[in-house]
Amino acid sequence: MTYLWVKWLHILSSTLLLGTGLGIAFFFWIAHRRGDAREIAATARTVVIADACFTAPAVLVQFATGLWLTELLHLPLTTFWIRAALFLFVLVGCCWLPVLWLQLRARNLAAAAAASGQPLPPAYRRIMRWWFWLGWPAFASVIAIFWLMVLKPSGLD
Repeated sequence: MTYLWVKWLHILSSTLLLGTGLGIAFFFWIAHRRGDAREIAATARTVVIADACFTAPAVLVQFATGLWLTELLHLPLTTFWIRAALFLFVLVGCCWLPVLWLQLRARNLAAAAAASGQPLPPAYRRIMRWWFWLGWPAFASVIAIFWLMVLKPSGLD
């Protein structure tokens, strides 16, 4: 019974990660494309809160339940699909951590521009380019992790 509960938590946290990640990216990108500093600042405030309330806890639950499942199933971490998933998980983290900082910077720059009635500064556009391009490898890696979890390919074990 423990296995089923841990598996349920693992699936739930992975769904939350993907869903929240896509939702955050969509709403933040739409606000950015509209170019209104007030809208960007408001959306970015919500994005930062969503990452703190949903994404960060889901990352921790995902990692912990994944390790717990390997223990319950007596699977070595050297198993190809587990090793590949862990590598991709770290890659996602390496993209996501800078994205968190970029979201905070974008929020602050947009809020300052809105408060002063000035246009968004060039630094804001640079930050959003980085945010956009870091999102793609993270998203592709999450999709690849889902693929690995479902198919469990043997690889070159």
